[in-house]
Amino acid sequence: MSSNKDVTIGVLGFQGDIEENVAATRQALDELKIDGKIQLVRYAEDVEKIDALILPGGESTVQSSLAAIQHSLPSLKKRISEGMPVLGTCAGMIMLSKRVYDRVIGETKQKTIGNLDIVIERNAFGRQNDSFETDLKMNMLGKGAFRGVFIRAPAVSEVGKDVEIIARHAGKIVAVKQKNIIGTSFHPELAGDARMHKQIIKMALDFRAKSNGK
Repeated sequence: MSSNKDVTIGVLGFQGDIEENVAATRQALDELKIDGKIQLVRYAEDVEKIDALILPGGESTVQSSLAAIQHSLPSLKKRISEGMPVLGTCAGMIMLSKRVYDRVIGETKQKTIGNLDIVIERNAFGRQNDSFETDLKMNMLGKGAFRGVFIRAPAVSEVGKDVEIIARHAGKIVAVKQKNIIGTSFHPELAGDARMHKQIIKMALDFRAKSNGK
């Protein structure tokens, strides 16, 4: 019989806040008192060994290109469509989206995984020097405010009918949930607050239990 220690959380290991997400996931596992595993995901076969996946913030175009080179995009798309939980932060949310445009250059024609039924506006809050932090109200994570760290952050400009809006800032949508997928404009791994990573771990445990027929 499997136990909580068998749960494996993957972190896409190409580029971006990889170490920060590993640390936040470890913090979340410790706070939940779960002896789970964390695995870097780079190849298609890695995708089959995990119960949830975190797509880190970073340079989304580079991430998409590297993932495509390693032939992992089809595997990612398939596992997510089968219900595997996934958390995409900043560039990770861009990778999950159906369509991406930039307010300066327009349609980017960027290759994405496409499971999350949203349209993304890149750099919606400005460039690197416009980075900021702010408290966000996120009922999904409980009563206390969650510190949103926004770095060259995108925003969600359109959502599909199955997409729940879970946070806004300055009138813009900055966090969404669609069944097993969570996307954030900000970097929860930099907040010093493991609640978002706890959420994805809990979803992974549920997914694993269902997969095992419990």
